[in-house]
Amino acid sequence: MLPVIALVGRPNVGKSTLFNRLTKSRDALVANYAGLTRDRKYGEAEINGRQVLLIDTGGITGDEEGIDAVMAQQSMQAIEEADVVLFLVDCRDGLTPADEMIAQHLRVRAKPTYLVANKVDGVNPDIALAPFYELGIGELFPTTATHGRGVRNLLERVSEALPEQEETEAAEDEGKGVKIAIVGRPNVGKSTLVNRLLGEERVVVFDMPGTTRDSIYINYERNGTPYTIIDTAGVRRRKNVRETVEKFSIIKTLQAINDANVVVLLMDASEGIVDQDLHIMGNVIESGRALVVALNKWDGLDPDHRDYIKKELERRLRFVDFADTHFISALHGTGVGHLYESIEAAYQSATDKLSTNHLTRILQWAVSEHQPPMVHGHRIKLRYAHAGGQNPPVIVIHGNQTDQVPAHYVRYLEKTFRRALDLHGTPVKIEFRGGENPYAGKKNKLSSRQLAKKRRLMKFVKKKK
Repeated sequence: MLPVIALVGRPNVGKSTLFNRLTKSRDALVANYAGLTRDRKYGEAEINGRQVLLIDTGGITGDEEGIDAVMAQQSMQAIEEADVVLFLVDCRDGLTPADEMIAQHLRVRAKPTYLVANKVDGVNPDIALAPFYELGIGELFPTTATHGRGVRNLLERVSEALPEQEETEAAEDEGKGVKIAIVGRPNVGKSTLVNRLLGEERVVVFDMPGTTRDSIYINYERNGTPYTIIDTAGVRRRKNVRETVEKFSIIKTLQAINDANVVVLLMDASEGIVDQDLHIMGNVIESGRALVVALNKWDGLDPDHRDYIKKELERRLRFVDFADTHFISALHGTGVGHLYESIEAAYQSATDKLSTNHLTRILQWAVSEHQPPMVHGHRIKLRYAHAGGQNPPVIVIHGNQTDQVPAHYVRYLEKTFRRALDLHGTPVKIEFRGGENPYAGKKNKLSSRQLAKKRRLMKFVKKKK
């Protein structure tokens, strides 16, 4: 198991900035905005040649109410998980009652703790650091996370307190397995579903749209099978997005879709199918990811409303008839377990290895059943097919005049291959390759006999005129 280091402190003291610097990434959202981070975010870093697991947390003030109280519980849980704690304070704000409260809690936990005085640039270090010695945490490290000042000295001391790493195969396999992204509009129950699938209160859940702001990657195992589940921010219509932070949240959600193997699109059954749901579904299909559709809050609907929703699904989701649909209640767990069956089937279909012989036989059968159309008096010829990629399955078809294949015939081929290969939950991408004409652009060179014949014919044409 990797040693765990938790970054804790008040809001807006630079925890996410330090997290990004240590992980050498831009995974955590950073802005001059207090309370931006809400969920625990994990990332790997290297400290003096050793791999560690970092936890970025939300801010703790001690007087939290509402969603801030749930955020504080996430931070406290991170402290319990950590082997080493980095306690960040703000040199520009000075010592605050919230800092004293956090320090008292860390003393009770009796874990190796290092006091990191961030934002030391632009202030007199001797004056700015003096009040923090009252906390009695131990050695004080002045840093500037944005520029990396003092970070190296901090890491050298932290590496001395890290526990010995247990070399196990589980640590090597961490992060492998099926990546599942949970996407949808705000407040449809994505975080509730993530917690239900994990069996613990892992991410912040609150009855307020926009609770999740960042994409949270969580590795776990189920029945010995590794998974990575991604909780994403809700995607609203573009005209309703005004805050810069929300724009970055949507970008992270789209990145999570591209990074996932299977996407679970969660919709609110009580509101029915709205245009934004279809827009998100279109993004998933364009990315080529396997898709599972889930309608949440199903248990609170009356029978008439349920029948109406099912008819709407048949009418509006005909273009994704390959995706399995589940009616669930993330809050009570109804139907959630069956999601794994569709996720596994979709992942298997998206990553299957397809043989050239089998694909070519399917192509020949499809062509014999329904011939390609005529183009300029000549029939389009499709000769053979082979696999060109996975997730989504890419089928490359070779033939003549392939650039003239109409869209309706491409859809016919997609459905034929999906049905013949028994693919569930994944789109199929068809690519065409045309044969090159070896004589294109080359002028025919006549022999001497051919030239003589041409001259005789030309004389005949002139006499006739």
